[in-house]
Amino acid sequence: MKVVHINKGDAGGGASVAALRIHRSLLRAGVDSHILVQEQRRNEENEHVAGTGFIYNMKCWWRFIWERLSFLPNEKEKALRFAFSPANTGQSIASLPIIQEADIIHLHWINQGFLSLSNLEELFSLGKPIVWTLHDMWPFTGGCHYAGSCLEFNEKCGFCPLLKKPSVDDISAKIYISKKKLFSKANLSVVTCSRWLGSLASSSSLMRNQPIASIPNPIDTNFYTILDREQCRKDLGLPLNKSLLLFGAANILDTRKGYRYLYEALTILSDSFPSISNNIELVIFGKAKENVENQFPFKTHTMQFVSNPETLVKLYNACNMFILPSLQDNLPNTVVECLCCGTPVAGFRIGGVPEMIDHNISGFLAEIKNSLSLANGINTVLFMENTNSREKIRESAVKKFNERIVAEKYIEVYETAMKRGNKKVRE
Repeated sequence: MKVVHINKGDAGGGASVAALRIHRSLLRAGVDSHILVQEQRRNEENEHVAGTGFIYNMKCWWRFIWERLSFLPNEKEKALRFAFSPANTGQSIASLPIIQEADIIHLHWINQGFLSLSNLEELFSLGKPIVWTLHDMWPFTGGCHYAGSCLEFNEKCGFCPLLKKPSVDDISAKIYISKKKLFSKANLSVVTCSRWLGSLASSSSLMRNQPIASIPNPIDTNFYTILDREQCRKDLGLPLNKSLLLFGAANILDTRKGYRYLYEALTILSDSFPSISNNIELVIFGKAKENVENQFPFKTHTMQFVSNPETLVKLYNACNMFILPSLQDNLPNTVVECLCCGTPVAGFRIGGVPEMIDHNISGFLAEIKNSLSLANGINTVLFMENTNSREKIRESAVKKFNERIVAEKYIEVYETAMKRGNKKVRE
């Protein structure tokens, strides 16, 4: 069984990390797994690039720019620019040898000028079993990656709240119709990284008739493990005698990542718990505006974007806890990584997060959009860390996310998809 994973890149986002980890776990399980990307930054085993050279790179850049430019007439506000993907431009990959040779085509995150809806139709027309791991809601909506409180995708998109002029036949409605035609012809199996996303996919009109399985993203539990905290702090130049709170994201100012609630919770914490405030400092990693360290009531250390996995493991181990104020999220890699390093997490009870955190054991689940509840959670976790061992926190995560179990579940999905495909051929 030859599987090819398709993802826009091999680095630079949660979907890239997850796709690579699934690919690696399958390789270790003996599957002939390959990964095809548009943008290559690593040199992974069985990794393929959809093209090379200056002209190819310029075409990729132009597709990305064109998709954004074409969406400008519909753009409601700049902050939402990347919250909606029209998938109206991309590159054809159906004729590539690695695609032609594959028994299973496994899709991941394909937006921002990599694959258009027409390119997806070319892949689906090959008649091969398609497995699609959903890293957000885009595959079953009219274009948004996270729908927030909107439930139009349950029946038929239109009146999209992310658009400048929502209407019954806006761009979200047109994309929805195109996806409906596309999925009706496909041998498609859907995998969601969380039961939360699975429930949304199964309620959507685009995917409710497709087989859906919920399989968490795997993690190398031998790499993400407990290290000596004091030594990690020395290596990173962090203080040895403080309680360190960690917050990070690809773009920490993304509204969905809850920056506002982090600020409010830390302010409440500083005002309400003065006895512990002097002992707290904040560590931030990811894309951030200048002087972000001056925005918070605690001394703040900025690490910028951390691309080195070894540094990230040290960072997780150096801090006393991780804060996840996200307002909508699937199965954040950062949470799994922290827990495997024995570091507790406080976050809102949203998306797939309750499936990851054992409340009052490996962290704290705060009330959604409640800064006071999050502040209480931070205080609780700092106190709890003195009673719950890091080994106990890690043990729970290892049982849920180890590579072997995840690989076995994916192999089962592949085998079922191939049997279903063979049955259709016989019919």
